[in-house]
Amino acid sequence: MHRGKGMKFVGDSRIPAERKPNIPKDYSEYPGKTEAFWPNFLLKEWLVGAVFLIGYLCLTVAHPSPLERIADPTDTGYIPLPDWYFLFLYQLLKYTYASGPYNVIGAFIIPGLAFGALLLAPFIDRGPHRRPTKRPFATGFMLLALAATIFLTWESVATHDWEAAEQQGKIVAEVEIDKASEGYKLYQENGCINCHGDTLQGGGAAPPLVDSGLSKEEIAEIAVNGKPPAMPPGLFKGSDEELDKLADFIANLKSE
Repeated sequence: MHRGKGMKFVGDSRIPAERKPNIPKDYSEYPGKTEAFWPNFLLKEWLVGAVFLIGYLCLTVAHPSPLERIADPTDTGYIPLPDWYFLFLYQLLKYTYASGPYNVIGAFIIPGLAFGALLLAPFIDRGPHRRPTKRPFATGFMLLALAATIFLTWESVATHDWEAAEQQGKIVAEVEIDKASEGYKLYQENGCINCHGDTLQGGGAAPPLVDSGLSKEEIAEIAVNGKPPAMPPGLFKGSDEELDKLADFIANLKSE
């Protein structure tokens, strides 16, 4: 071939391109290493997803979501509890270095570093190997994150006051309260409203006083001597006549 000369290709748009049918590639030369996306791989994904979806639906039917009473923004004694998948963050905020004046560290900095490292993991560890032993960074980070999440979730469940939470969230029947009565005024003056609420439905460690099941004498005894561990003695400061009126008011609080 002489200098300056070469092979030239000429195309003609009037000639239709040869279209081949969309046939999956033959992967028989790579046995056990790969497979066609459609329908082999996608069908497996659908089957696994269907199994998990049916299992999740069965759990929701067998264990419906627990409902609590209507939220009361004035109830300062309410003990909050997030859903189970946030319990590890909830427990993290209980520690000294992540709560109070360091709340920003526990709420933003520590979770931000953890999730940021998770996002950067594919860019930091770019090795072609698939075995966990040959990818120490990715394997170590995931094991550390998994262990921390399990530990914090377990600690949150183990240290939560479930008995008080059940009482504070219990749905109780509504009852009409005469807030102009002398008994209710004594209830306010002696500080009972601070723990039991203005509707006497309780909150935090304080039980509801509606449908308490206590007699008039028992209520008067508790008002004077308290009830450990939540209620100390000596809270009632009135006379015997006022104590009788307060006990009678609480004992007659019955739901409809």
